[in-house]
Amino acid sequence: MRAVIQRVSHASVTANGVPRGEVGLGLMVLLGIEDADGAEDISWLCRKIVGLRIFSDVEGVMNLSVVDVGGGILLVSQFTLMASTQKGNRPSYLRASKPALAEPLYEQMVQELGRELGKPVATGLFGADMQVSLVNDGPVTIWVDTKNRE
Repeated sequence: MRAVIQRVSHASVTANGVPRGEVGLGLMVLLGIEDADGAEDISWLCRKIVGLRIFSDVEGVMNLSVVDVGGGILLVSQFTLMASTQKGNRPSYLRASKPALAEPLYEQMVQELGRELGKPVATGLFGADMQVSLVNDGPVTIWVDTKNRE
């Protein structure tokens, strides 16, 4: 799994003209899933996301997690994170899981991330063409790949 995690002051997602999810202070997480991903990747990534100390404390030091600041999480599936750009100018998405495998893993991620956060996670609409709006606070953007844990 690959995740792009952004610290936001506000983020929202719309699909088919319908608002789907929204958070104020918190994290915008874009998630890519590949066939090799499973429950262990989900658990590790959920703990990593909620534990990241990327919010400022009273002294202005990034020392607090999303849980510490009472923030929310907006999770949006994004198969393009699995793109390969090694050959030519047209990205290959062969590494991205097909919806039949990816959607159940995404739903499992939503549930486990909510448990780790201690409240429901806002989401987009899996597989839909979505419009994402956010205000990246900092900016702070972190890229995490569960296959690069060490």
